[in-house]
Amino acid sequence: MVVIIFLGPPGSGKGTQAKLLVERYGFRYIATGDIFRWHMNNNTELGKMIREYLEKGELVPDNITIRVVEQEIDRVRGGNLILDGFPRTLEQAQKLDEILDKIGKKVDLVIYLRVSKDEAVKRLLARGRHDDQPQTIARRFDEYKIKTRPIIEYYKSKKLLVEVNGEQTIEDVHKDIVHILKNMGFLD
Repeated sequence: MVVIIFLGPPGSGKGTQAKLLVERYGFRYIATGDIFRWHMNNNTELGKMIREYLEKGELVPDNITIRVVEQEIDRVRGGNLILDGFPRTLEQAQKLDEILDKIGKKVDLVIYLRVSKDEAVKRLLARGRHDDQPQTIARRFDEYKIKTRPIIEYYKSKKLLVEVNGEQTIEDVHKDIVHILKNMGFLD
């Protein structure tokens, strides 16, 4: 089991790239955003809490996010795994190490999709979700940069972080990612 994390601000293409790896190479995929939206759409208690944070442009607190991700990792055991949207804080990164250690796994690679704020805002407005308003997007982008800077440093110090230019075409970003995965021996 290979564990890959996709990091990048909202609108960087993490979900798009993860889904290409799922379709073309059979990776398993855990996206906190998808899980959160499921809870909100089904109006669960968790969904109501999540909605409050997201509508204010805030990140969902660590304790809620960690609980959701741990349940999903437990559910999808086996196969190569991509995490999208998690971890977003240093505490989450450290907790992920503990969760994976319990099942004899570790983070193998962190792919950071680098995009500018302008590009991210343009992409998010184009996808048209109800929580994608200009002010909310700008706040999420700024909060992301502040909270994830320590994670980027954390994974850099472990020599796990690889940066990819996320402003290229979808196919070019995918080619770069596949090239990295093949060079590291994670794909044939």
